[in-house]
Amino acid sequence: MAIAKAERLMNLALCLLGTRRPLSKRELRESIEAYVEAFGPGGGAPGSDDSFNRMFERDKDDLRELGLVIETVENLDGDVGYLARRDSNRLPPITIDAEEAAALGLAAKVWQQARLAGAASGALQKLRAAGLPEDVDPYEAHSALEPRIPVHEASFEPLMLACRDRRPVAFDYRKATAARPEQRHVEPWALECWRGHWYLAGWDRDRGAERVFRLSRITGKVRARAGKFTADVPDVVTVRETVASWAGESADRSALIRLRTGAGYPLRAKAAHIRELGEGWDELEIPYGHGLDAWLVEFGPDVVVLEPAELRADVVDRLRAVAKG
Repeated sequence: MAIAKAERLMNLALCLLGTRRPLSKRELRESIEAYVEAFGPGGGAPGSDDSFNRMFERDKDDLRELGLVIETVENLDGDVGYLARRDSNRLPPITIDAEEAAALGLAAKVWQQARLAGAASGALQKLRAAGLPEDVDPYEAHSALEPRIPVHEASFEPLMLACRDRRPVAFDYRKATAARPEQRHVEPWALECWRGHWYLAGWDRDRGAERVFRLSRITGKVRARAGKFTADVPDVVTVRETVASWAGESADRSALIRLRTGAGYPLRAKAAHIRELGEGWDELEIPYGHGLDAWLVEFGPDVVVLEPAELRADVVDRLRAVAKG
């Protein structure tokens, strides 16, 4: 559906840009293959005119939102036509200095491990053709450090497209405390990488609330669903802050745990104090906040909660739930 819409919008844009005179709705309907296939030529099946008019108005609004300047012209007979003049839609010359080119090259390197690598490389090639200085190599290393954003999850690309197109999705999701995944119906808002893991924020239709999902826990394929969003998309989606609070980053108290030597590096990185106990165990004091119990469960037998008692009880309950399946 998304590909068909993109192709339809592209054909409409080319048609409006290629004409020297305003084209009526009837002429556009008969010239664009997607309209002909969906509704037939002008004077098609009963009700097709209204359906076409609604689709055309949506397509026109989408193109204008993307930046295409579409003029509405009324002739002497009162008929309305549309066109997009090339001089009104011509971008100014692109000028990029060496520092800007280096920044673009660095941004492209970030996505080398993701499906966006091809798009990033293609964008730089287009900039080169549009006037990027020949003596500037946007891929040249300007630092000993090179950023990487690993994207190994197959769900990343379909969720990225769903966020862009405002399209509901369904997927099977396995919580940290569950033995088997369960289906979730989500209106995706935004994706964000935090500490090497990708997270999706969106509206969970089944629970009627905002939720954050870790992509590595999505099993199977992400399936698109018809229809529009039922909840408003917030202006700011705080994925990182939500995940941080679940991981105890915003904690105002501490927990004492026993951790197997050589295990649980993320816990060690957060620890305020570490004391060697011997016999393959260390004692750690870590921040205690909402969701810490779920995080500790992920480390299985490598972690034993010493205090507080309520955290220990929560972890034990979660482990028992997993054992029961």
